[in-house]
Amino acid sequence: MTTDRPADTGTGPDRAIAAPAGTVDSRGRRCPLPIIDLARAFGSVAPGDTVTLWADDPAAGPDVAAWCRLRGQLLVAVRPLPAGGEEFVIRRLA
Repeated sequence: MTTDRPADTGTGPDRAIAAPAGTVDSRGRRCPLPIIDLARAFGSVAPGDTVTLWADDPAAGPDVAAWCRLRGQLLVAVRPLPAGGEEFVIRRLA
């Protein structure tokens, strides 16, 4: 799956690290935009596959966890990004 950040949404503070294919790059976007980006990406993901979200909004952690709980999806991992922010890996269960 290849999911890139929409082109019309601005730029993040640090683009030195490019998001790999299959990653939704929401760095520089504020709540609720990272969750909207995640929801849009999930439309093209098959059950069992994952979506990776990069976000540097402080609200992203609790928002992603709540979104997964409400939508019945699995938050597989949360890791810090070297340039700040976090990487969230979410598996589509259904």
